Amino acid sequence: MAKLDDLAERVDRLVLRHQELKRTSTLIEQQLAAVTTERDSLRSRLAAARARIDALLERLPAESAASGHKGEST
Repeated sequence: MAKLDDLAERVDRLVLRHQELKRTSTLIEQQLAAVTTERDSLRSRLAAARARIDALLERLPAESAASGHKGEST
């Protein structure tokens, strides 16, 4: 009978551990979704910023851009 009680106790512990792992897994999945959303938002903001910078660079006179590059190489 003691072996049956030991087995039942082990099964109970395994069930509790399984429940804990399921909760942990759910939390990790939620965190992953939040981080993925944040990453996508940051990528979008970066692309928009690059587009604004490119547009500003296009508006610069050609002389200013050329003289700016000469100053960098010296």
